[in-house]
Parts: sequence; C-alpha cells; structure tokens
Amino acid sequence: VQVRFCESRAVRFRPATHPVVHCTTQRQARQVLAALRERMEEVGLVLHPAKTRIVYCQDANRRQQYGATQFTFLGYAFRSRIARARNGGTFMSFQPAISKEALKKISSEVRSWRLHHRIGSTFAQLAKAINPVVGGWMRYYGAFYPSALHPLLTRINSYLVRWIRNKYRRFKPARKARRAYKSAVRAYPTLFPAAPRRSRGVPAELRRRGNTGGQRRVLGHVSGEFAPAATTGGLESTASRSD
Repeated sequence: VQVRFCESRAVRFRPATHPVVHCTTQRQARQVLAALRERMEEVGLVLHPAKTRIVYCQDANRRQQYGATQFTFLGYAFRSRIARARNGGTFMSFQPAISKEALKKISSEVRSWRLHHRIGSTFAQLAKAINPVVGGWMRYYGAFYPSALHPLLTRINSYLVRWIRNKYRRFKPARKARRAYKSAVRAYPTLFPAAPRRSRGVPAELRRRGNTGGQRRVLGHVSGEFAPAATTGGLESTASRSD
C-alpha cells in the first residue's frame, strides 16, 4: 500500500487518516515503522501509540505465534478466518469482514427504526424506507466475507416478521407470519434483498389492492437497485471473497 504524508507543518490530518503498510518480514516491518516515526517527528507529528503496531497476518501458511494477529480498518476486522477452497475443503485465511464494532453500531440503528411498530405502513413503504440503507450496508460490508452479515440480516428479517404479526391478526402465530413473509419475498425478490427466498403463495394481505401486475410494477420501482456509494460510508469495492 502506497502511503503519502503531507510535509507541511500547517496541515491538519483528518481523523480518518489510518494508513496500512504491508511488509513481507518482521524485520522489514520494524524498519518501516522506525522510518515512519522519524519522518513524522521531522514534520512535527507523532504516530498514535495505541493504534500503531505490527500485526502478524496469521493463516494456513503463516502459523507462527505473535502478540497481535488482527486489526480493524475502515469498519473491517482483518484476522484469520475459515475459507473454503475450490476443491470443497476448508483452510485458514487472513481475510477482512465486518468488525464487531461496526456490526454493533448498525444493529443499534436497525433497532431504532422500530419496524415492528410501524403498522400504519404497507409492505412496499417499509421496503422503500429501508432498502437504500440496507443495500448500502450489503454492498460495502458484503464485499468481503459476506457471511459475517448474516446476524444483521437475520435481525432485520425478524423485525419484519414481527411487523406482520402486529399488523395482521390472522398471522399472529409466529409460524404463519414467517411463512407469509417468505411467500412475499419469494414472489417479489427485489422487495427485500436481505430476505430468504423459499415460499409458497403470497398472502392477500401482503399484496397491494388491485391487480397483481400493478403490484409487481410498484414493488420493482420501490426496490430497484441498491443505494449509491454515498450511503456506504465513502468506500466502495467490487472485490469478491477470495478462496
């Protein structure tokens, strides 16, 4: 990773300035760290003592023990994780995934929506309200190790099932509500991208009054594409999970 530092004493670094430098050996890492400290002192700056450290990228090929084996960067936690090989087997790989701090913050925001209490809204209105935000999370944090998002998406789906139970009396039993929700997202796959797809027929309560064709056009317009890059936190990546 190429890192450039402004050498003017009048410059102020933004709080999000967190460079990551990759090295091949521990000796090289120590030399780079010493050079960075020296250069920062020359321009009147210092490296943060708690956030500046050497991390060992432990995986199946690098099995030595070291003090720090993970770090957090731009909402991702980089550490050793289980990966699946092309032959179907598994191995340990150093990969990024959504960090616990980011997952906790997002879960708190989802809880603040109080979806299960918004019984005055329709299914399509809920989709229009949350799809841009949830789509942005899925594009950003789902670019690497997307299975780490499953707890968050499961939470959102649970809130929507609770919304169905609160809004419709006939779906008060949890099993019926889950079946109705799966049926709706199966019929309209673009309505809630985070939802499961297995279902049967769509309950009448979750269809818009009128002809079914009009409902499909409305829901397709509501969901459409995911949110633009502005909703993802400023970083967009199209990389896929490595084997």
